[in-house]
Amino acid sequence: MNPGSANTEAERREVQAAAKAIGQQITIFDVSSERDIETAFATLVQRGIGALLVGVGAFTSSHRERIVSLAARYAVPTTYNLRDFVAAGGLMSYGTDNRWGYHQAGIYAGRILKGEKPGDLPVMLPTKFELVINVKTAKALGLEIPDRLLALADEVIE
Repeated sequence: MNPGSANTEAERREVQAAAKAIGQQITIFDVSSERDIETAFATLVQRGIGALLVGVGAFTSSHRERIVSLAARYAVPTTYNLRDFVAAGGLMSYGTDNRWGYHQAGIYAGRILKGEKPGDLPVMLPTKFELVINVKTAKALGLEIPDRLLALADEVIE
């Protein structure tokens, strides 16, 4: 997680609560530089941490290629919030469909250009979430994705 991101504290609380609910121990790494990313991976490998969930935000998205590369190098099964990580070779993602968000932003821009006041437009939250799985990456990690999970995926990258 990037400690400088606006949503970090909320995300941290949610992840900790989810881990506690299923009886999992977690370690949270704060990363705000490339060096922090490298250190986080070295530490998680040294500690024998079996999987990684990459936090949400512009920092992690802008370092997508590096994070995916390190996850592959160290053979760490990693989950992301955006399909872009999976398209870059990451294992899997579950998160909002950003294409829907961009579409909605375009609709709102059109409404504003036609004279509607931005303050009068309703706040919209994402309603579509997508699961994307990269089967090639799973095989490289020695993981077999159950057919039932593959059937539930919105996209399977071969």
